[in-house]
Amino acid sequence: MIKAVMVINTLGKPRLSKFYEFQPAEKQQELIRHVYAVLSNRPDNVSNFIRSLGSIFGPDTRLVYKHYATLYFVFLFDNSENELAMLDLIQVFVETLDKCFRSVCELDVVFNYSKMHTILDEIILGGQVLETDSVEVMKAVEEITKLESTTSASTLINNSIPSWWAR
Repeated sequence: MIKAVMVINTLGKPRLSKFYEFQPAEKQQELIRHVYAVLSNRPDNVSNFIRSLGSIFGPDTRLVYKHYATLYFVFLFDNSENELAMLDLIQVFVETLDKCFRSVCELDVVFNYSKMHTILDEIILGGQVLETDSVEVMKAVEEITKLESTTSASTLINNSIPSWWAR
C-alpha cells in the first residue's frame, strides 16, 4: 500500500503532500522534514530507492523518489509494493502533469493545486493504484474539468437570473 505521496522543492517546501494513513498535522510536517533531510543530503549518482528510513516511518516503509528540475517527487510505501513499479508510477504522474501543463514546473504545481490533486486521485486512491496509463488519466481529468466548468457556469447563470428579474 502507498502510504504517502509528496512533491517537495529543492528548498524543502512541500508543494503537494497526500497521506493515505492518518497522521496528525504535526507528524506530517515532521515526516516531510525528515524526507527532505534524507533527500537533500544524497548525491545525484546514487539509487532513487531508500529502504531504511529509521523508526520515524516504521520498519517496513520504503521510499522511491525522482528529482526533476527543482522538484522531488516522492512515494512512500510498504513491502507489498514493488520499487520499480513505484518508480514507474512517478513517471506516469509526471508525464500526466506534463501533458496537462505542457512542461510542468514548480509554478504549475503552486497555482494548479486542485488539478494536481485531481490527477493524483485518478492514479492513486486510498493508497491503491487505480490507473497507470497517462492517456486514460488525462481523459478522466478532462471530463472532470468539463463537468466542473459546466456546473459552475450553469450555477452562475441560475444565480444571476433571479437577481436580474428582480430589478
